[in-house]
Amino acid sequence: MENHYIAWWNVENLFDIKTAPPERRPEAVKRKIRADLSNWTTPILKQKLTNLASVIDQMNDNQGPDILGVCEVENKHVLKELITMLSHPQRNYDIIHDDSSDNRGIDVAFIYDKKKYSFIKTEFFQHAVVKRYATRELVQATLKTNGGNELVLVGNHWPSRSGGQYESEPFRIITAETLSYFVERIQQIKGDDAAIIVMGDFNDEPFNRSLTDYAQSVRSKSKTTSGRKPYLFNLMWPLMGRRTSSYVYDGRPMMIDQFLVSKGLIKGGGKFKLDESKVKVEIFPGMVKGKYNTPVRFGQKSPDISGFSDHLPISFELGE
Repeated sequence: MENHYIAWWNVENLFDIKTAPPERRPEAVKRKIRADLSNWTTPILKQKLTNLASVIDQMNDNQGPDILGVCEVENKHVLKELITMLSHPQRNYDIIHDDSSDNRGIDVAFIYDKKKYSFIKTEFFQHAVVKRYATRELVQATLKTNGGNELVLVGNHWPSRSGGQYESEPFRIITAETLSYFVERIQQIKGDDAAIIVMGDFNDEPFNRSLTDYAQSVRSKSKTTSGRKPYLFNLMWPLMGRRTSSYVYDGRPMMIDQFLVSKGLIKGGGKFKLDESKVKVEIFPGMVKGKYNTPVRFGQKSPDISGFSDHLPISFELGE
């Protein structure tokens, strides 16, 4: 049986160097993130990349992930820098990314091992969420395994709670409706048994109505597999029952980073076998502090060079 180790990580403001050329940083983005780059020297960027790479290397029992979804990356250049720092010679990592219209220039992307997957370039789609200005996008990409089966990935970075949870909730609801439409269209084109993996930083938790009512994310396998509605099975509920979180805000642990999967990944007799016991929040030495396992950040304005991100990575495994 072939195993697929899939991870997601909001790497928090992985910006290019302060003097990035215009083809890597448009003038409008440069103005918007000027304060973020005030102390963003080349050595500090290298340290941030080193710290991120050290965590990614430890994933999958020190073999590195097969597929890694990321967000808050400025461009493809910094992703290339990141994968050059990964220390697994057996891997041949490549990047799926395109610049978005986000006003801070931060994007969603995928890193995958070309030895295990081929990227179907004609099936790459982006959709920017607009709230008076373009913000973070949905990114859809299809990978074909060596076994000839397809995995459809949908990366998410939903609008933040800036301005208040309920004041900003309509923007996440719009995004959730768009995601559900994506899933429905994928199933219409590829069939009800399409293997769809939705991952991301949703800025809402599994019980929030943007997920439950609009993205049609559920905690019931039977509801996911019955009927023709594009329900998604949320893999994070058991971890929440153990008070595990991927993010801590003002002393409150939150599970805002999530995996949602389609019926094609949980139906009996399918091409893939989901191991729910392998769903986890990744914590390696030095990544957290305090009683709530608060992630140790790598700050921009006053960098703590021992930190990583304000989010913890999450992962799960599939058999094929």
